[in-house]
Amino acid sequence: MRLSETSWRQTWDHCLQHLQDELPPQQFNTWIRPLVVAPHSASAARELHLLAPNRFIRDWVSDKYLAQIEQATGYVVEGQVPAVSIGIVDHGGGAAPLERRHNAPTYGLTTGGQSRAGYRYSSAIPPSQLGGVALQAANQAAMHANQPAAPALSRSQPGGMRATARAAMASGEINTRAQQPTQPALNPNLAAPNAAMQAVAPQALPDYGESMQLASQRQAAAAAQTRGHQHNLIAAYQFDNFIEGKSNQMARAAATQVVENPGGSYNPLFLYGGVGLGKTHLMHAVGNELKRLKPNAKVVYLHSERFVADMVKALQLNAINDFKRFYRSVDALLIDDIQFFANKDRSQEEFFHTFNALLEGGQQMILTCDRYPKEIDGVEERLKSRFSWGLTVAIEPPELETRAAILMRKAEQVKMPMSQEAALFLAQRVRSNVRELEGALKRVIASAHFTKKPISIELIKESLKDLLALQDKQVSIDNIQRTTAEYYKIKVSDLMSKRRNRSVARPRQVAMALAKELTNHSLPEIGDAFGGRDHTTVLHACRKIKELRDTSSDIREDYKNLLRTLAT
Repeated sequence: MRLSETSWRQTWDHCLQHLQDELPPQQFNTWIRPLVVAPHSASAARELHLLAPNRFIRDWVSDKYLAQIEQATGYVVEGQVPAVSIGIVDHGGGAAPLERRHNAPTYGLTTGGQSRAGYRYSSAIPPSQLGGVALQAANQAAMHANQPAAPALSRSQPGGMRATARAAMASGEINTRAQQPTQPALNPNLAAPNAAMQAVAPQALPDYGESMQLASQRQAAAAAQTRGHQHNLIAAYQFDNFIEGKSNQMARAAATQVVENPGGSYNPLFLYGGVGLGKTHLMHAVGNELKRLKPNAKVVYLHSERFVADMVKALQLNAINDFKRFYRSVDALLIDDIQFFANKDRSQEEFFHTFNALLEGGQQMILTCDRYPKEIDGVEERLKSRFSWGLTVAIEPPELETRAAILMRKAEQVKMPMSQEAALFLAQRVRSNVRELEGALKRVIASAHFTKKPISIELIKESLKDLLALQDKQVSIDNIQRTTAEYYKIKVSDLMSKRRNRSVARPRQVAMALAKELTNHSLPEIGDAFGGRDHTTVLHACRKIKELRDTSSDIREDYKNLLRTLAT
């Protein structure tokens, strides 16, 4: 059976409905929704040809989701299951399945429904509902408008367009941002500012503590800062010593893409997760690599509290223009622990305008937080929405193999060899985060140094007997599964089965949420314990139960009862 192009689009719409039921919302919105049916798919009698917005999404979907897409297609199309291929959107007249072409889609600011590339987004997908790849989804939904390209805005472009865009952004009219330069280079206009800017713009993190009573003193201080630009990056944090595993694989891949195409691929890149999981390491690794590739680039890392403190000092010393000039003239701004902006209204206001200016100028931003952007209390909705304009990636607690690899690498760095058996033994007992893992290893290394003994399982037991005794008292996943199954009058095997009816699915979600709260196991480990499920399924279950505990008295009561039972 040969399907027309329209029929393929209808087929894909039905597939999307099926996949949306199968996948957690964040997975679906990030990876599946941006895919569109390629033009002229009718030329392939039994092939559904899809297009992804860029190489990264194409490769990830091909590796992780292609089998599920083919299965969903088989449900929709009667007869022989059609083949599915995935290429890359190419506005030059087709698809680029093997490589990104120079005229691959660039994503631009959209004002009143019109993007800088000249494509209109579909009103069926309001920007406020788009997820971590809102930019891509909005542009794909509009591929078929076939509008002529409009000139792109840039920081160096004078006059009306830039002013209009800025005014629209401030008023909330601009709905998305996606300027994507085709070359992996930082903004040349910022790398070599004009002479006037060189004379007055500080190039390092401004220090407003000096006397600013005289204009000449302020100019001298600015000149001194220009000579000594400080990026605050920690040289020890590199991609080479970042241990990659399932828990951080996507975050590392996105960070690498940012280095290859700063200001374009994912802007901002928003990394979130608990303490000690590698967010700061990855952020510094990006900054260090950007500096290596372009030594004159102005890359600045700071904690969000430093941004607040600098702004307060600038207001006190009537130097707010210097403050704005500095933060809006960097090539890349890396801000850690963005949640500390909560309830600081003036800081949020200033950061909002800084964010917009950097986005308009194509300057890269990387932000980290200890929670999902929408869950940050005390932060304005307009900022939360902008945090999701680029790519939002979770970093989870590392799984067993990654923890063991981290231990062996750290031991090797201090010339204290550690066997794989010893590393696995320690990794099985310290599960919460990398920071605690390293702390335990330091105790073991100190004991080995003082006793002149090699690192072994026996030495680990002796060095960490207090910590291991505490770990043995913790609730296990097996205990949670048995208790939950007994409470809901189902079998433990049901919790690990593929059954999806509510009588089994809801208890399974409750048990997953309890395992996340009461154990130090990572999300991938919890997923493995529940029938080999993906870590994003566990994350979806935890969020769903948290939501139901606020809205459903039955779930709230069940959860309290199970917590009480497990605590005794």
